Amino acid sequence: MRRTTMLGFQPPAIGDEEIAAVTETLRSGWLTSGPSAARLEERMKEFLEAEHVLALASGTAALHLSLVALGVGPGDEVITTPITWPATANVIVHTGATPVFVDVRADDLNIDPARAADAVTDRTRAVLPVDLAGQPADLDPLTALGVPVVEDAAHAAESFYRGRKVGSIADATCFSLYATKNIAAGEGGLISTNRDDVAQAVLDLRQMRRGDGSIYDIPVPGYKANLSDVLAAIALCQLDKVDKHHGIRQRQFSLYDEALGDLDGITSLERDERDLHALHLYIVRVDPERAGATRDEYQRALREENIATSIHFLPVHKLTYYRERFPEQPPLPIAERAGDEIMSLPLSPAHSDGDIGDVIAALHRVHERFTS
Repeated sequence: MRRTTMLGFQPPAIGDEEIAAVTETLRSGWLTSGPSAARLEERMKEFLEAEHVLALASGTAALHLSLVALGVGPGDEVITTPITWPATANVIVHTGATPVFVDVRADDLNIDPARAADAVTDRTRAVLPVDLAGQPADLDPLTALGVPVVEDAAHAAESFYRGRKVGSIADATCFSLYATKNIAAGEGGLISTNRDDVAQAVLDLRQMRRGDGSIYDIPVPGYKANLSDVLAAIALCQLDKVDKHHGIRQRQFSLYDEALGDLDGITSLERDERDLHALHLYIVRVDPERAGATRDEYQRALREENIATSIHFLPVHKLTYYRERFPEQPPLPIAERAGDEIMSLPLSPAHSDGDIGDVIAALHRVHERFTS
């Protein structure tokens, strides 16, 4: 039976705790960065097993300031993946550097380390992998390339790579606190690093600080990228719930895994058993030959069933700005095919098992209609 109301794709799981924390923060008088932001940094240092964590206004700001802190600028190249939100590439452009897109692996759609190695030149200043959906990129061969690694871990707050915590491995690891993320504050970001020089550079860059008196100075022309206490208070509540929410998403993943077994042409991305997946997104690939219709047709049909879906992601190098600005970019066939096939199913601790059951039932009805 079709749902009578639209099931949202990824609503945040917000409760009375978050509401109370925001109210308490407003009453404290700390609207900008203050004790809650500092407490979030301290708790995330422990959670991420990192020497330094700095709270920022967004995950995009975290990526941007990490590159600036590492000295990336005009004339440099940064190797990255095309299967990501455009912000990953945009921040490279904002530094004046050139993004070099390389193809992804077919199984998990993370950057292919072999392709990254082939792309290294004397202009390469950094590599920027993405932990798509919560599956860590293959970090060991990337760190072995001998250039700094800035890891986009927007999807991977809980992830471990080969027994090591994501956030403790790369030169800088960047997290998002956006409304859909596993630790959601509405907006916000974090940088974790074990490098003292990177931490100090980001500290100088994220805010033009006045200090204690009316006479002030600045060491660098900084940005306005600090995190407010209002948002930090929400993130702290979400951090308290991270294990509980992970368990809910784990159950939802299991329901989807079991349901996809008999749907020909619809398969999920692979998850490496050596790693701990953050279970941020449940992405499937729709093979139009076997599934009887394209990804876009499946999305439209599911919407008619009151099931919202999303796409993570369209290849960045095929978007208008990058296609026109970098016309010499060679084809990336694996990423380009994936861009036509991938679809993300609803996933959230705010969803009930019944909600996920509605998605599965609708997907089976649509699949039967398209393949009969």
